[in-house]
Formats: sequence, structure tokens, C-alpha cells
Amino acid sequence: MTDVLARCAELVEIPSVSHGEAALADHIHTELAGLPWLEVERVGDNVVARTRLGHQRRLILAGHLDTVPPNGNEHARVEGDLLWGLGAADMKGGLTVLSELARSVTEPVMDVTYVFYVCEEVSQQHNGLLHLLDGHPDLLAGDAAILGEPTGAVVEAGCQGTMRVRVTVTGERAHTARPWMGRNALHRLAPLLALLAGYEGRRPVIDGCEYREALQAVRVEGGVAGNVVPDRAVLDVNHRFAPDRSGEEAWVELQGLLAPALDPSLGDGVELLEANAPAAPALGHPLLARLVEQVGQPPRAKLGWTDVSFFSARGIPAANFGPGDPNLAHTAQERVCRAELEAAYSALRSLLQAGPARAEA
Repeated sequence: MTDVLARCAELVEIPSVSHGEAALADHIHTELAGLPWLEVERVGDNVVARTRLGHQRRLILAGHLDTVPPNGNEHARVEGDLLWGLGAADMKGGLTVLSELARSVTEPVMDVTYVFYVCEEVSQQHNGLLHLLDGHPDLLAGDAAILGEPTGAVVEAGCQGTMRVRVTVTGERAHTARPWMGRNALHRLAPLLALLAGYEGRRPVIDGCEYREALQAVRVEGGVAGNVVPDRAVLDVNHRFAPDRSGEEAWVELQGLLAPALDPSLGDGVELLEANAPAAPALGHPLLARLVEQVGQPPRAKLGWTDVSFFSARGIPAANFGPGDPNLAHTAQERVCRAELEAAYSALRSLLQAGPARAEA
């Protein structure tokens, strides 16, 4: 097997911040395009490689090419069996595993589609999967999908939904020397912030996986001048909700939760800016169930949103599985270890070569 740690370091050294993935797409396309067992297509900076062996099942293995902006960690640094650097965990470790599988597994027992796509780390409208779906939906056909997101080489089931809302509260301007003549909109945020700080999220267990909901203030804006009582304040809130509720249900509940801190008669309001649906665990699918068996550890809930939701919404059961600690993603301490790279590669290679029991039945 290729030295996967060194190969991952090679990918980390190729910059691929969102909207700038061309060099990494070039690299992967060049590596895969000459392999006789793969059909490779380049759509923009998305690269799709497929086997066409005539099997009854097709598995999609997908990973995003982009990273968040660097934080003083743009270069790879290897220390023993640890690789430090931007994207090492999220998710050039996963890309390393997927590309190595594409290069080394020549006769899988199911057909395989490898999808390397752009712009997962930014607004959903830029996501490469959507662009592929719009122009080349056949490239995303499959019976099940595995996203190479960092999971510590443990299967993480489904994903939580996410929504971003904007709360606006109003006031009335006055001179700060005579604040009783006005109404301070920033001060009116106090009960709202207290409500958010005291929020205790639901922790539903679904198919043996415990999800944990969350609600956080993420941005605040207000103020006119140093001597003016502000007449408007805006607070952005992010809500993560479990997959036992739809986005519509979560939105209705969130509005009810915020209502006691708002006064619509004064012009207060809540606006839904963006929402992404959750995905329920789908580990009953034979390909995903076999992956859990190969890993040998109990699956856990994905506490975050991933493109598992994209596939789930289109009737393709999906799960997250890849090397790297998800808690290190987007931090200056991002790193991945050799053992997890090799474990993820080994589990997926075994799946591709053995498949589920009676794979062609």
C-alpha cells in the first residue's frame, strides 16, 4: 500500500480553499484519468471516476476538495505518525483514502463512483454536488453513499439539520445623556441572549445513536454612534436539530421558543435565512451495515451537517466515515494520524472487495 500519510501530506500542500480547488482537481484528475478500470469525467473542478463492471449495486464514495481559509497551518508538517496542516482532517485525509482506493481496487464486487467535489465549506448554492446534479445527474446515481468526512474512522450515522435565523429588535433613538427619552434596542437583546444561553437541547436516541441539539447566537449588530441610543439590533442565531424532526417542524418550534423575548407590536421579528435538512440514520442498508461490521465499533450520531443530507434527500442511504478528528476541523491544530488513515482505507477496501453478505442476490 502507498504510504498514505505521505500521500495526504502531498494533498495538504496543494491549496484548495473554497472557490480555489482547481489545482487539487487537476492533481486528482491526472492521477485517475489513465487508469483502465475507471471512466473519469471532469465537470468544472469536480472530478468523478466510475467503474462499469455490470454489478447490480453501485456505491458512491464522495469527498469535498475544499478547505476553510488557512490559520497559519497552510503547509504540511509530519511528526512521526502525525500529519499537521490545513485540511489534514477535513478532509484531505478522506480524499487520500478515496483516491488510493480508486487507484488500487481494480475489481470491486460492486460498481463504485468516486466523487471529488468543490465548495462544501461555503454556502450550499455553490456546492459541487448541486452543480453535478443539475447538469449530469447520472454521475450521482447509486444505491448507497459514504462521505469521507472526518469521523475518527468510526461510522457516524445520518446528520443533524441546521438553520440560520436573523432576529431583529427595535428601539427608539435618543441622546445618551437622556436615554429615558428613547428605547435601547441593544439592551432589549438581554432577555433574548439569556434565553439562548439557558437553552438545553434535546438529546433523542435514534437507531441507537444519540443526537444533541444546539442553539447559539453567532453574530450581533447594532449601534448608531457613541452618543446615540440605538434604535435597532440584529442577532443571528444558528440552530442544530436532530433528524427526528423536519426543517419545518424545527422552524415552528424555534419561533415559539424565541417569542417570549420579542414584541411584534414594536416591530420585532424573526427571519429564516437558510436551512439544510437533516438525514436519519440509514445503517440498515446492507452496504452500510457491512461497513459497520468491517469497522468493528458501534456507530455514533453525526453532530453536525454533512452532504449525507444531499444523498438522503434523493433516496440514497448514506453515512459518514473517514480519518481525522472532527473536533479538530477548522482549527489551527488540525491533524490526522497514520493509524486512522490506514484503518479507514482497510475498512473501505474490505467493503469494496467483499461487499455485503450475498452482495449480488
